Amino acid sequence: MSKFQKIPIILAFIGYIFVCYQTAQYGGIRNVLVVTIGLIAGFSLYHAAFGFTGAWRRIISERRGVGLRAQVILLGLTALFTIPMIGWGSAGGFVQPVGIALIFGAFLFGIGMQMGGGCGSGTLFTVGGGSTRMVITLIFFIIGSMIGVAHVGWWRALPSLGRIDMTHQLGPIPALLITFTLLAAIWIGSVMVERRAHGSLEKGRATGSIISGPWSPWMGAIALAFVGIATVYVLNRPWGITQAFSFWGAKVANGLGYPISDIPYWRVSDRLLGRSVFQSTTSIMNFGIMLGALLAAGLASKYAPVWRLNRYEVLTAIIGGLLMGFGARLAGGCNIGAYLGGVASGSAHAWVWALFAFGGSSLTVYLRTPRRTA
Repeated sequence: MSKFQKIPIILAFIGYIFVCYQTAQYGGIRNVLVVTIGLIAGFSLYHAAFGFTGAWRRIISERRGVGLRAQVILLGLTALFTIPMIGWGSAGGFVQPVGIALIFGAFLFGIGMQMGGGCGSGTLFTVGGGSTRMVITLIFFIIGSMIGVAHVGWWRALPSLGRIDMTHQLGPIPALLITFTLLAAIWIGSVMVERRAHGSLEKGRATGSIISGPWSPWMGAIALAFVGIATVYVLNRPWGITQAFSFWGAKVANGLGYPISDIPYWRVSDRLLGRSVFQSTTSIMNFGIMLGALLAAGLASKYAPVWRLNRYEVLTAIIGGLLMGFGARLAGGCNIGAYLGGVASGSAHAWVWALFAFGGSSLTVYLRTPRRTA
């Protein structure tokens, strides 16, 4: 390992200690645990190259479903533990209304995923791993979140079926049965699609070193399931990411003198706006994700930021970030908060989100795929 590759490792440890020290003043050992869980998430995401965006793109364009099946493992393992914790314990779930706002927001997010090159978790771990393009995506993800917050009240007033909370309305056992039935359908569907296209199933990458990677998608799924379960145990709610983005944007806008409190959302959340980012558990977990990916990239000797980007890369990063930010706020979250968090809660909205986000991704992949001419 060269001296240069040691730098991200050192920076990751310094950053981890700094964030832990700052946040411990507000939440003590609990917040230190949250940062650590985020660090594990970022480390796992990077080494497993675990993303919803790439896996969806591969099943759409290449008819390869190994990434999609790894997502099934992640969702299933997480739900197996968290639905009972929410249904029979004291933890709260993520349950959003099933309505026009959710549908439109998820569809926009699906488009943004493919344009921006990453989802909520994907954006954070690739930024931590040294992707300069994804820094642009993250900046405009935050800006899009701010725009979404300013308009979310109008969207949420549109027709809706309300919240469909299977865990509490049906009970944890029926909620688990429905969840595993839907996950089994995704697994079987991906197998059928892949076998029809290729005749056999792709095995997926094998795990190399635990410390320096790479990891198999299966190991990544298990590690991230641990992250989702641990988050519910420590914070009494599922893993979320994008709510912090609007908070970060609001803090910056407020610091620059923009009358952020005039926006109805922030009038309701005025107490939140006055807090430090180190008081926000979603924020510190996000910091942990970026630091974990930075550490993983350094240990893998792959931390190599690219400083020259062409116009197309910049433009798609901007558009993708804006669409994901806006869509996430309308839909009440991203692939982690709305989809994983919703499935982990036994909420019907998660499946509606997945359907329309996948639809947005499919449309974008189709339009961006070169057509063969006769």
